[in-house]
Amino acid sequence: LHKEYRRQRQMCIRDRNKLIMKKNIAIFASGSGTNAENIIRYFQENDLIRVALVLSNRSDAYVLERAHRLQVPSEVFLKEDWVSGEQILALLHEYHIDFIVLAGFLVRVPERLLHAYPDKIINIHPALLPKFGGKGMYGDKVHQAVVAAGEKETGITIHYINEHYDEGSIIFQATCPVLPDDSPEEVAKKVHALEYEHFPHVVEEVISNR
Repeated sequence: LHKEYRRQRQMCIRDRNKLIMKKNIAIFASGSGTNAENIIRYFQENDLIRVALVLSNRSDAYVLERAHRLQVPSEVFLKEDWVSGEQILALLHEYHIDFIVLAGFLVRVPERLLHAYPDKIINIHPALLPKFGGKGMYGDKVHQAVVAAGEKETGITIHYINEHYDEGSIIFQATCPVLPDDSPEEVAKKVHALEYEHFPHVVEEVISNR
């Protein structure tokens, strides 16, 4: 009995230490949450990194349903709480969040969060920055602008964020061709494929190298 007790106790300690050692990600999303789900699934079997929380500024965002289905805690915050940042930070500390990933999140991050998580907030943009970035450039608007400009290629940019839209240091870019007869919808499909392929891997690499 003593041997079995010691064995079980050692297993509990080992499991507890694993949880303590894990890096916790919070995903911020405003919409459907396909990238969020992709990242959650990617880290489900990871021993060192996990998605611990999903946050949204919209109560009707489908990402909340995805999080619920995948058994990840989720919260919706009010605009005034976001601006002040105090309650958001308290929530992030409650869940022991180490890194923040923006996945289709359309609100500028306040300075209070930037100071609390320096070089620990990662965003993905559906174009090759510095082109087609800035306030108001998101989703289909980006793809429409790419096609209208006659670009021959587009892609994704994964970058750290700062106080300005889409101006943080670039971590990774991947490209895809834009054919002369491509519609914005066809471009979007190519870009989404790049997002699903690369975003989780880049997040993992950035966090693992810390």
